[in-house]
Amino acid sequence: MGPFEIAAIAIVGGLVYAGYEVYMKHKGNTGKGELDALQAELQRLKERVSTLESIVTDKSYQLKDQINKL
Repeated sequence: MGPFEIAAIAIVGGLVYAGYEVYMKHKGNTGKGELDALQAELQRLKERVSTLESIVTDKSYQLKDQINKL
């Protein structure tokens, strides 16, 4: 290997390392607004599931389902 090849490998290696550092620094950063929006959506989905569970476990719903099956 010549000196130019060694220099090229060193430069490329340095650039890859710098890019990796930037990636790792910003990997875990999420905006507070995005986190709040996801938490609000999660809460709405939990409420919807709770409502659906109460509908499905209701005795009159089960009776209607059994009648429809006949």
